[in-house]
Amino acid sequence: MSVTENNVSEAMREGVVIPATSRAERFTSHDVEAFEVPGGREENWRFTPMKRLRGLHDGSATASGSATVDHDAAPELKIEQAGRDDERLGVAGVPSDRIAAQAYSSFTEATVITVPKETKASKPSTIKITGPGEGKVAYGHLQVRAEQFSEAVIVLDHVGSGTYADNVEFVIGDSANVTVVSVQDWADDAVHVSEQHLKLGRDATLKHIVITLGGDLVRVSPTATFADKGGDVEMLGLYFADEGQHQEHRLFVDHAVPNCKSRVMYKGALQGDGAHTVWVGDVLIRAAAEATDTYELNRNLVLTPGARADSIPNLEIETGEIEGAGHASATGRFDDEQLFYLQSRGIGEDAARRLVVRGFFHEILVKIGVPEVRERLEAAIEAELEAVGV
Repeated sequence: MSVTENNVSEAMREGVVIPATSRAERFTSHDVEAFEVPGGREENWRFTPMKRLRGLHDGSATASGSATVDHDAAPELKIEQAGRDDERLGVAGVPSDRIAAQAYSSFTEATVITVPKETKASKPSTIKITGPGEGKVAYGHLQVRAEQFSEAVIVLDHVGSGTYADNVEFVIGDSANVTVVSVQDWADDAVHVSEQHLKLGRDATLKHIVITLGGDLVRVSPTATFADKGGDVEMLGLYFADEGQHQEHRLFVDHAVPNCKSRVMYKGALQGDGAHTVWVGDVLIRAAAEATDTYELNRNLVLTPGARADSIPNLEIETGEIEGAGHASATGRFDDEQLFYLQSRGIGEDAARRLVVRGFFHEILVKIGVPEVRERLEAAIEAELEAVGV
């Protein structure tokens, strides 16, 4: 694999990485008209096939259906529907692009999931979001609230057909410990554009896992912010793109307070003509965020000709008083040395290739603390490999 890597250690007090446009200047608004209609040349949209957005970006996609939200939740959790005027909504973050603002302006009712104070959920909770149906458009809003000293594992399972845009909020209270798995397992026709807002309180811990398998076009944009010291966020991702699929993941970690930690690791595989994945990872360490510890990593494995992976890690540092910061990115085909090693021990080429792919994803899979989800993903990966004859 070809690798680009950039590290900043505690000893590097004078090195500052500044991109052409600072992420500190990122514009946000709930007002749709505050954003210009994107044409596809803007930095935030230059990889996205605009015509396949079905009008989500220019206001022509009016709601013609609704998504269905079902749940199999731990009894300790409170799940309710909230109106647009509920003062709890919007506290985790503000939309940063026109589609997110359109989704925020268009939803009629939000689902709010609350983990009560000092409560440990007795089992993982699954929230199933089913699309509006083929040819239909829907907008949604969902918020997960983990009150202080609470613990929970929550799975957001996106399935079905149609065009869907939403905002998802994670409000993690002081000293709460939450794992969230967001699964995008859409039907082949589906388009899903989601902005996810992660806000961590003092000494809060959040493991945020994004799994993208299905859909025609899926674009997920998680943004992590810290409300107070001691926050710890781990952002993990696994994606597998087939022929013609476009999968895009755009992450932003905003370190604005001291003594917080972030770790990002996304891995993806691609196969088939026209399969396209995009990963953009932005980390900003502001001047006040002393003692920050951050690292981001993206790896892509191209299985067949005709597939394309774009990977762009960005690191912006406004203070040298940090614990450590760095990023790494690599995209490549099968490792011939690994294949040779396995084949030299009597393993056939096809079986060796499968082992390499499984090993590639293993680092992510073992971090998913829900056995049912992990087994489902392992089966899905196996099916993908069967389809391409690996």
